[in-house]
This record gives sequence, C-alpha cells and structure tokens, in this order.
Amino acid sequence: MHESESSPSHSVLESKSSHESLNLAHESDSSPSPGLEYYNTGYDMPIASNSADQGFSGEIVGQENSRQNAAVTQAAIAEGTEETSSKINKHRRSGFNPEWLSMPQYTGWLYHTQHGMFCRLCRQHKPANKKGTNKRPFVEVAAETYRKDYIDRHIKTDHHQESIRCQASLSSGVSVIDSFEPTIVLEHEAIIGGFKCLYWLVKNEIAHHTNYPKLLTLAELLGCDYFEKLKIDQRNNYRSHRIIDEMLEILAEVLEEPILNKIRSSRALSLEIDESTDVSVSKQLDIHIRYLDKEGHVFNQFLDLVSVNDGKANTIVTAVKEVLLKKGIPTEKLYGLGTDGAAVMTGRVNGVAKQLKESFPKLVAVACAAHKLALACKDASNSVKYMATFRDHLQDLYLFFHNSANRTATLKAASTTLGLTDLKVKEVKDTRWLSQHKAIVMLQKNLAAVLGALAEEAEIRKCPTAKGLYTFCATYRFVASVYLHTDVLPHLACLSKVFQKAHVNFVHIKEQVPVTIQTLRDIRDAGLTPIPRSFLSHFHTDLEDPDKLGAFDIKYEEERGRRGEAVQDHSRVAQWGRFQQQVIQPYITGLETELERRFQEMDILGAFHFLRPQSAALPDYTMEVSQLQILAKRFCPDQEKVLLQEWFSFKNHVLTGPFQNKSQEELLRLLASEYDEWADLYPCLSLLASIALIVPVSSVNCERDFSAMNRIKTDLRNRLQGEHLAACLRISINGPLPKEVPYDRALEIFFSKPRKIRCSDRACKLCTN
Repeated sequence: MHESESSPSHSVLESKSSHESLNLAHESDSSPSPGLEYYNTGYDMPIASNSADQGFSGEIVGQENSRQNAAVTQAAIAEGTEETSSKINKHRRSGFNPEWLSMPQYTGWLYHTQHGMFCRLCRQHKPANKKGTNKRPFVEVAAETYRKDYIDRHIKTDHHQESIRCQASLSSGVSVIDSFEPTIVLEHEAIIGGFKCLYWLVKNEIAHHTNYPKLLTLAELLGCDYFEKLKIDQRNNYRSHRIIDEMLEILAEVLEEPILNKIRSSRALSLEIDESTDVSVSKQLDIHIRYLDKEGHVFNQFLDLVSVNDGKANTIVTAVKEVLLKKGIPTEKLYGLGTDGAAVMTGRVNGVAKQLKESFPKLVAVACAAHKLALACKDASNSVKYMATFRDHLQDLYLFFHNSANRTATLKAASTTLGLTDLKVKEVKDTRWLSQHKAIVMLQKNLAAVLGALAEEAEIRKCPTAKGLYTFCATYRFVASVYLHTDVLPHLACLSKVFQKAHVNFVHIKEQVPVTIQTLRDIRDAGLTPIPRSFLSHFHTDLEDPDKLGAFDIKYEEERGRRGEAVQDHSRVAQWGRFQQQVIQPYITGLETELERRFQEMDILGAFHFLRPQSAALPDYTMEVSQLQILAKRFCPDQEKVLLQEWFSFKNHVLTGPFQNKSQEELLRLLASEYDEWADLYPCLSLLASIALIVPVSSVNCERDFSAMNRIKTDLRNRLQGEHLAACLRISINGPLPKEVPYDRALEIFFSKPRKIRCSDRACKLCTN
C-alpha cells in the first residue's frame, strides 16, 4: 500500500515552537550519546542515567546513526523539507519514515523500535491517565499506525502536553543532555507539600480531616501545580481520611524521634502524670516528662496521652509502665514523679506513687505546689465564716450580670456615668487558681459602678436578687474585705505564677514561700494603721469620697436591728477594730498556718539544701552531713563515704573557688553539666544535682496539656481519640515551626511502604523500597 504525505496541519505548525525547546541534539559523532540507559520493560527506550559509559547496541545503534545523519542534513531539509520530502517519498513503501526523526515537531521525543513508535517524553514522565484506556499508544504500548496525522494527534493529547511542561520545567537552566536528569521530583514535592499543609493545620489546632483537602485545593489555585501528581486516578488522590491519619502518625513519629533520643541520653528523668475527662466523657491519662541536656538545662516535653477505662490506681500504674516500655524510656534513670496530690495518686497504702516506688525504688513523689497553694487559700478562707460567704457572693455577682444582657447594659451605663472603663465582673473558679485575684482586682476598681447598677435594678425594676446582693455588698465588712483581698491576693498570685513555670524546682519553693509568709504577717501586724500605699490605707477615705463610695449608704457592719443584740459602737475606730479581730487576724493567720504546713515539710527534697552556698560557710556541718546521708541512702547507697569526701572538697570551691558568689540554681546547673570537669571530679554530687533539677514540684505541665486537649478535641471533633489525639497533642505542644520540620525524614517513612504514587526515576531509592 502507498500513502501520499501532505504538509503538516496548521495545529502541528503551532506546536512546532513548543517542541523546538525540547529538541535533543544528536550531532556529535556516530557513537551513542553518553548518559543513556534502558528501562527494563518490553520496549527499548533510552532515558537519562548517571552512567557515562553505557551505550546503544544492535538496532538502536543503527537508529541513532540514522538520526545523527539526518541531523547533519537538517539545514538543507529546512529549506525545502516539505516539497522535497513529498517528491522523494511519494511512492515509498508503508512503514516508519526515518525522515520524520529530522522534522522539528518530532525531534527529541519520537523514536522507533522493532515494536513500533514511542514518545520519549511521555514514557519518562508518565502523566496520569485521566480518562480512556490505560494502554495508550506511544506510552504504554507501541504505535503501529505509521501516518503523520496519527503522530500529530498524539502531540495534541493532554498527557503529551503535560509531559512537555514537566520537561520544560526540568530543562530550565541546564544543558540538553542534563535536562533529562530530574533536579526536582514532582511526586516527592507533592508528598512533602501535603505534609506541610497537614502539619500547619494540626499545629494551629484546626480540624485536619475536613480542611486538608480544601487546603490542597487552595494551594493548587495559588499555583502549586505539583499537587496534581497526587491525583493518581479517580479513586486514589491522597485525600482520604485513612491517608491523612497515616501522614499524621508519620509527622508525630518524626517529631518524637529526636526527643526520645535526648531523653534516653539524659542522666536523670522524672514524670508528671494527671488524669482528666475529655468532651466525650472518656478518661485520659496525660504523661509529661522532664530531662536534662548535656549542659544541665531542664526540658519538659509531652510524652503521651493514654485512654484508660477508669481512674483507679492499678489502671494508671499499668498504663504508665506500658508507655515507658513502648517509648524505650530507661527506667533506671527515673527519679521523680509529680502528681496533683489527689488521694488516688498519693495514697499511702495503694496509691499510684506507692506502687511505682515498689517498681522504681529511687522514685521521689511530690504533690503539685500550685495545687497545694490553691488548697491552702481555700482552707484558710473556709476557716473564717464570713470569708466563705464572701466568696459565694462574688460568684453570685458574676452570675447576676452574666446571665442578663439588660443588667450588663445597666452596669455599662453606670460605669460610663462614673467615668470608668474596661468594666467586667469576672467569675471565681476553683479550677482557675488566679480567678479570685482577677475578680477582686476588677471589683475593687469598679465597686461604685457595681453598687450603682444593683441599686438601680432593685429600685426601678424591683428585682429581689439585686436587692439582696445590694444589701450584702453595701456594708462596711464587705467593702473592707474587698480592699483586704486586693492587698493579700497579689502576693499569693505571684507565688502561684512562680509554681506554674515550666522549669520550677524545689529551690523556688524554698525561696518564695518564706517571703510570701512574711509579707502576709506584715499586713496582719499593721493593726489600726495599715501599711502605707496599700489599698487598706485609703479604705476609709474612699468611703467618705462622694465621687467613689460616699454616694452609697454603706452601713457600718450588719446592724440591721437584730432582735436580742445590743447596739454596738458604730464609730470608725470601733468598726475597724472589730474587722481586724473577726476577719483580718483569723484569715491571715490561717493562710500562714496552711502555707507552713503544706510547704515547710518538704521530706527528702529538704535534704538537697546542703547544696546551697550558705551551707559551705557554716562552721557546723552536722545538718549538712545528715542531709547527705539521707540522699546517699536513697540514691547512691554504696557511695556514702565518697559523697562525703566530695562534699568537703566541693565546699572549698564554693567559698574561694570558681563557684564563689553563685546562686544555688547556678551551682546545680554547673554540677549537672557533662561538658565541664565538675561532673568528672564529683560524680556523686553531679548525680544529686541532676536529680534536684529534674524532680518536679508541680504538675502544671499536665494541666497545660489538658487545656490543649480541650482546644483540639471539641464537640465537633469528639470522635478524635487514641493515637491520633496523642499525635495532635504532640505536634501542637512539642512541634517546632512548620519551616523547621524535617520533611525529608517524613518522606522516607512514607515511602517505606508500597505506594501507588511513584516518581518517573526507576532508580529512585525512595520509591523502590
């Protein structure tokens, strides 16, 4: 059969320019081009390779020679290719025309084998088949229809145009031969881009299952075309919940690996544990860990969140041991345990601390200092009858205004009249340690506006609740209690903030608690003359000022004509004396007693006081020696004599050497550092210093973890649980900025399993695993 060839169509001529940038030059010599090898498929197609000494053989060499000979005459053919070719080949036999290889629109991508014609670009980039058969001519199978119009139809196909774009992006800025060496693997970039999008969502505590596909779509609209590589076919687009969960686990694993390595290399470790209930009413056990780096700095990291069936001690102990085993935590380095002080944690018979000490004898269990401070304040308030009532009425004030928009508007109008701003009655919560301090400060600042709003509600709207609150609040004792709390609570709040720091240790308790107790004593012992510049010092002045509280009928005491009671002296001095005797004295004395009871007895932590600088200057070392013996018996029972020798040598460095004028915390850090010579000179002291730094005195890190859990697991995301919830917490709490995440490591773990998405490089080590 003889076929006549016509000139290329107009559409083919239009695509000529786009192919000219992709032409491969084969005009050096008759030897095969270096850097080419073959796919191990049923067809021989050359692709780029790093091997420079591989060449063609057999029929392919002949074909390359014909292409190179045709390239030599390309200039002549360009002058009259269309006319000459038509005349010469007018009556040629059917089959492949070698002159097609020299035509500009085919040069560089069309090649011929004994099986038929193939497209070099499409076979290299393997664009996804969006519709039609999976065995496409020129790509998966050979094209055996030897007609130019058939080849031209391939040029117009979507997968060929996509291959041209991929090759153009790879060829930019490199030589023609090197253009086939992929500098950017788009499939890998698509996977890494997916990891980045998912990490950003989880780090910002945004619902990732619903928003991850939307974020990828937005990225495509912004020009990230490589996300198209994720769309393998209609069923596989790497956007399903299953693949999102798998990628989430990979990201959490990537973040956890370096942290676990640092934990395992630390000299001493401690745990903070606490349990809570999430929004789906499931018990969750939070485990936080403290460790040291080589320089003696303390680090706190979220370790794991475990769902437990109940809050019993046996269940919690079993869960903790399973986590330690799964994470590979060296339990022989476990020295501290921080809990919230609940009975299930600290029970002497069968508590969590008691059972863990049986498995880890060197463990030191400490109740949370922040919880103990909150309990001390609550017990001191309950010991004074009026203070307990006062606290209840603070909450009643909040609920009165919070539950009504009209009452809130009345309060704002009263504040505007008095020239006050930022007016808001705050709630008092037992679970919020600083809530009473904030409520009192705001109430003292806006007390006149609150009383005015209550009076208006009682007189105009005849509200019985407002009348009752006004009757209680417009008394001498209530206003004096507000001013008293405004002087007392800031010191307790400051102490609570110290205990809530992430790296707090026993040194802070030893230094801050006595200072706070002495400050409270000064307020109590001031007597009839309050401390200058305190709120109590201008209390009576505010009562008589018409611009403040003088406009209200503030009754001196609760003298509302109770039957059977004698009329009391209503003078200012008498009322202040009764308030001192009935409220100030018992309340502050109760605070002092509770603080001393809960914090002065620090058990074994008190023995670490021998490392304070003042101990080295004492002429009598009896107390320090007894403390050293307690610690040696607990932590290094066979090294008691060595420990005493190290101490007597070390105290000379504290008095006259490099440790002179150092604080106790600085001494501990220098001893714990593995980079200085002190750890080698005093190994036992160095171990004790490390233990002193990492033993937790609070469980505030667990409380922060639960706050993060409540932000992540909401009513709309109540099915999030197990490892996926723990992974979200790990990324939110421990995760760095998105740009600092090792996504290459995530890519390695991702391709450790067989995937349907694969790059075009058959020699890629990631995709072939």
